[in-house]
Amino acid sequence: MFKMFVDGGPIFMSVLTVLLVALFFAAWKAPRWVKEIGKFALVFGLVSPLFPLYGALSTLQQVAIDIGEGVNGLFDLISPGVFFGIKVILIPVIYGMCIYMISLIIRMVQKPRL
Repeated sequence: MFKMFVDGGPIFMSVLTVLLVALFFAAWKAPRWVKEIGKFALVFGLVSPLFPLYGALSTLQQVAIDIGEGVNGLFDLISPGVFFGIKVILIPVIYGMCIYMISLIIRMVQKPRL
């Protein structure tokens, strides 16, 4: 489990973990914040892979230009292993979605019965 935490990016995963703790605290002390914390965790989880992906694509583009292939030859340089690295990028997305699902469950449990 710790390996997934590190692979997902310690900064992004730490923020999402803080949001998870805040979600449980809000469920106990401030139930109105459960929805907002869950939505923020979902959005943060969806945005977090964009930064490493942008950096990786910029590096690949620079390598292609340095080799002389140009941007058109970029896809010839990419090995299949690069595409399998996408599963590592998706770890914060899955974690953020799980936090959002937990917030939905908490809201359903706390919702007053009619």
